[in-house]
Amino acid sequence: MDALSEEQWAELSGGEEHPWGGLAEDLTWREKERHGGLVGADGALLAHAGTVICEIDVAGFPRFDVLGVGGVFVAPSERRKGLVGQVLEPLLAHMPGGPDRAMLFCRAQLMGLYGKHGFSEIHERVWADQPDGRIEMPLRAMWRPLQEQAAWPAGRVDVVGLPF
Repeated sequence: MDALSEEQWAELSGGEEHPWGGLAEDLTWREKERHGGLVGADGALLAHAGTVICEIDVAGFPRFDVLGVGGVFVAPSERRKGLVGQVLEPLLAHMPGGPDRAMLFCRAQLMGLYGKHGFSEIHERVWADQPDGRIEMPLRAMWRPLQEQAAWPAGRVDVVGLPF
């Protein structure tokens, strides 16, 4: 699908006051390049996720690209129905020549959900740009291999640019 429009977001979020849990709303995020969505029989958008290829710098390791995952959201009335996997998996399907790893940011209470989809916590601090300078990300970071041999190196993690 194309980028999520303001109208689609309003429909999807259902007017939730803090749809991202109150932390993410105050951050500036990188635009996604690929979008996936699930639409109900009535044409309403039920779930969305986006991806963008980003460069990551882990101390003591050569820079590498990740498939940055963001904007994962399921309409409040459709939660706990398995839609996250349905919207994520097609976007995570490895593209020849693409990154070996995917990475995302989430609230602590969603780590179990993403763990069910193959993501593991990054235990090191993660830093990213914001309009006023670099910050330590207040959200948890997780990663998932997109190729069998992929591993996550130990060390401080720096997203090159805005978070995704």
